[in-house]
Amino acid sequence: MASVTGLKARLSVMNFLEFAVWGAYLISMGMYLGNHGLGDKVFWFYTVQGLVSILMPALMGIVADRWIPAQRTLGLCHFLAGSLMIVTGMIANHDLATTGTLQFDLLFTTYTLSVAFFMPTVGLSNSVAFTALNKQGLDTVKHFPPIRVFGTVGFICAELLVNFCIINGEAIQYTSAQFFTSGIISLVLAVYCLTLPACPVSKGESKSLADAFGLKAFRLFKQKHMLIFFIFSMLLGVALQVTNSYGSSFINYFNNPELPQFAHGFMDGWWARNPTFLISISQCAEALCILMIPFCLKRFGIKGVMLMAMFAWVFRFGLFGVGDTNFPGIIALIVSCIVYGVAFDFFNVSGGLYVDTQTSPHERSAAQGLFMLMTNGIGASLGTYLAGSVVFNDLVYAPGLSLAEQLHGWHESWLILAGYSLVVGVLFWIIFKEHKKPTGINLKKTEEGQDAGGMVEEI
Repeated sequence: MASVTGLKARLSVMNFLEFAVWGAYLISMGMYLGNHGLGDKVFWFYTVQGLVSILMPALMGIVADRWIPAQRTLGLCHFLAGSLMIVTGMIANHDLATTGTLQFDLLFTTYTLSVAFFMPTVGLSNSVAFTALNKQGLDTVKHFPPIRVFGTVGFICAELLVNFCIINGEAIQYTSAQFFTSGIISLVLAVYCLTLPACPVSKGESKSLADAFGLKAFRLFKQKHMLIFFIFSMLLGVALQVTNSYGSSFINYFNNPELPQFAHGFMDGWWARNPTFLISISQCAEALCILMIPFCLKRFGIKGVMLMAMFAWVFRFGLFGVGDTNFPGIIALIVSCIVYGVAFDFFNVSGGLYVDTQTSPHERSAAQGLFMLMTNGIGASLGTYLAGSVVFNDLVYAPGLSLAEQLHGWHESWLILAGYSLVVGVLFWIIFKEHKKPTGINLKKTEEGQDAGGMVEEI
């Protein structure tokens, strides 16, 4: 029992550090870039995360399967990602010291290389945990979720750290220190990976490249209901990273002293000065909303739960579109962050669950990879690129706009995204017909403590 408890603690620390690396910059980076001359380039820094997610996780997965044990591959990726993120911070400091503004080319290059090695670590950390739990004879469906929740805790703690920790008179969220913070945590995790349980490489027959990259899962497109499902998954995936990219910049905009109606807003402008903290409410809601999923699945079915997620995105963006940091506008922003839990969790969890029930055991892993590719890869990349280059750059960051025009542009941008989400939701409601296999889903077992994230028994 002691060894099992110790193993769970070690894996929990791994997940805590894994997502703390991401939380240290993901929410605040857009604000930092926008404040230092790269407002019109913010979308590229978030788009590239989805682009590298299309290939790099599969490539590192092949390495971990065939040559280097997963825990060592995880450590190597974090060493490279952390080192490159620290270099990114150094380049940012050099740019500000020499020109007073951030320069895009070199900064974006080192940042891209860093996230290219970081993005595969999310899947690799799961592989390490699953392998270790299986070696102990433990049910991953039962024992992994309490371990994984420490990842969300780590993300939130990193957000709070960069929001409230002051270095040289400024909070980390406003400076390049966020890159150094992320890089240092990544290096700590790289060293910690040396202590993790060994994950043997495969000595048997090697998979084909088509298997490794999950290309055979595209055969699911031959089924009409799955084709429609994956198309809508991609369309809704467009929304996934937009508020991470621009949310903190929007909130911090109200901290501008030249906006007299907001310069001394609710709590004397406290919310506008702490945008990362406000956004962290979203992750807290995300951690809590997963507890609602079993009941909602039983009551409304998978299509109903996904519709809740789609219309939650309408409210997520719409409340940003009418909110501000004065009272009662701040209430709209807080409610928007709470709604995010439904928007994000209900979509990802119920979507993964639907894919799980519609595929045979030998193709489920590839099908889940395809779901992630369509949502967090293609969908999120396309959404961040279009939202930045077409919407925000035109309405908020266009040269010559007055502060009043920028404020109107912020609200108009969020409302455009709300309208887009509404159209996707209505079309999904009309077009998608839930395909139920005769076996069905054992929701009763899900309610009794199974993870709602997609692994449930069939009956």
